Amino acid sequence: MTTPPDVLCAGIIVADHVCTPISHLPGAGELVMAERMLLTLGGCAANTAVDLAKMEVATTVAGRVGADLFGRIVADMLNEAKVDVAGLKAVSGVDTSQTLIVNVTGQDRRFIHTFGANAGFVAGDIPSAIIGKCKVLYVGGFLLMSKLLGSELARIYAEARRQGVQTFLDVVTPPDVDYVKQLEPVLPHVDAFHANTDEARIILGELDPLRQAQALHRMGAKTAVITMGGDGCVLVNEQVQLRAGAFPVEFVDGSGGGDAFDAGFIYGMLHKMSTEDCLRYASALGASCVRAIGTTPGVFTRSECEEFLKKHTLKLKRI
Repeated sequence: MTTPPDVLCAGIIVADHVCTPISHLPGAGELVMAERMLLTLGGCAANTAVDLAKMEVATTVAGRVGADLFGRIVADMLNEAKVDVAGLKAVSGVDTSQTLIVNVTGQDRRFIHTFGANAGFVAGDIPSAIIGKCKVLYVGGFLLMSKLLGSELARIYAEARRQGVQTFLDVVTPPDVDYVKQLEPVLPHVDAFHANTDEARIILGELDPLRQAQALHRMGAKTAVITMGGDGCVLVNEQVQLRAGAFPVEFVDGSGGGDAFDAGFIYGMLHKMSTEDCLRYASALGASCVRAIGTTPGVFTRSECEEFLKKHTLKLKRI
């Protein structure tokens, strides 16, 4: 990349194997046909980076892949999507992380996953030289990467903000993690935090999305957003509490919807938009994602997003 990136996306990078919706899960020894199967990008960092590139945002990705065929394919796909891979490390002796995503008509997705190279991701994999040149630092998949400690990420985020870089944090909630212990040192250095309501319930033991957002804001996040799939989202910051609906689209595959939401919100942050407009762009990109199989193929380009927002209104209510 000849010019500094606007956004550095760090964290989980995955090669996804995805099938179009099938009628039912096969029984033992049974063959069930899918119309298509795709090998595509996955993982929070890769998805969000590609979605930002679609929105014509200069983006660099930082993460780990294996020094294997899938690692090379992932790098090629990122390059094809116009994402800079200066921060991508190919690690010998481990496999590239992969997920098998099984879509069954009328049911939520099923996942079979191997963590691979992502298991070794550490704070030092977030390149400080790039942080100082970008405008937003995004880390996706926090809590899932066991070697990325909250105390270490807090120092990186604090230094980023000292340099005038905005920070965004997204999480995944694996079992057997002390979520609050990991989040407490980081959240006071986070400009925007996103989790879905199931993740927030696991972290906090709280069922209500608004109270979830309020609690995460009290823990330090400048802005906390909780998404609820087709039921929209809630947002809490110092100035406002908002409840937003969801744009109606045909649902095909929910993979990557949260990452697309993040990309839209970051786009708004980069362009110094109001909180309401950040939610509009986030909701539009999130909705566009679920229209197609895979984590990024259905996501709007910048022109498509602008045209969509001209024609559709997002329901927003101050709480």
